[in-house]
Amino acid sequence: MPKMKTHSSLKDRFKITGTGKVIRYKAYKNHLLSGKSSRQKRVLNTQPNLATGDYKRLQQGLANIKG
Repeated sequence: MPKMKTHSSLKDRFKITGTGKVIRYKAYKNHLLSGKSSRQKRVLNTQPNLATGDYKRLQQGLANIKG
């Protein structure tokens, strides 16, 4: 039986916490930062949990990511 492989692009976009929750990263934090306010950049630094519905949709692709 072939092994399940983690979707390669998902490895960089999500992180699994020690308790099994999935952390996602926010958009708009990569370039053109000089034009954004300090408050906006500070808010973008936070990493929210992935919504339950989204996790169910990505569960197979995130199968083998370690915490």
